[in-house]
Amino acid sequence: MSRRRGSALPIVLVILVVIAAGTVLAIRVFGDEPRARRAAANQSAPSHPPSTTAPPTTSTTPADQAEPPLWPFRTLEEARRWQVEQAPAGHSPWHADAEATALAFTTGYLGFTDVDTVVRSEIEATEALVKVGYQGESGRPAPAATLALVRFGDGPQAPWEVVGTVDDTMSITEPAPGVEVTSPVRVGGLISGVDESIRVQMRDPAAQRPVGEACCLPAGGENSPWSTPVTYRGASGAVLTIVASTGGHIADVERFAVIGVRPAT
Repeated sequence: MSRRRGSALPIVLVILVVIAAGTVLAIRVFGDEPRARRAAANQSAPSHPPSTTAPPTTSTTPADQAEPPLWPFRTLEEARRWQVEQAPAGHSPWHADAEATALAFTTGYLGFTDVDTVVRSEIEATEALVKVGYQGESGRPAPAATLALVRFGDGPQAPWEVVGTVDDTMSITEPAPGVEVTSPVRVGGLISGVDESIRVQMRDPAAQRPVGEACCLPAGGENSPWSTPVTYRGASGAVLTIVASTGGHIADVERFAVIGVRPAT
């Protein structure tokens, strides 16, 4: 009896080994099949199918930029209309000039008639920085603000649009550019200077005069915070320009900063 059990043991071990090998083979075959299918599916269906149409015309739209468009165009459609219909007829050629647009914004839209000089500019294909200023005590232009502009329309000949300021010693940090606001809106920022008097206006491109104003907030120091509530009325629904300015030492307006916000509907 003991010899029978000893002789049967190798046979049982062989059978177990065969069964285990078959199980491993089955796991490999059926376990790899779904993975292979997923790989094939990923190769045959790319996540970004190739486009069958020509690339669109390059344009600058409000969605492409952090700051909303301020002036001179209220919408992208207005800018395109000038580009297609009015520019070929010679109407308002200054739209194609970044420096001329910056000065028209400052002296015309904001009403800062003494800030009528380009101190320095950096103009690239789609963006521009134009530093504007006034006549200083030494007879040289004194900088008041650096305006940021972008091409607003289609292609390399699109008109220029003011979208804000690059702040040096005066800034608006509240509210954030492009947010919806209700009246009264709290406007605040930072300023460096001595015996400053801050005036805040809210301008609507559809109105001749400011739709809101607060004056005159005393300020001074090094990067000192300032803040004031501003009540506005009669907004047309277009982007509102918040402009904070200070002056009175040499000129009525010696420094200013602007941002754009949207009135809540």
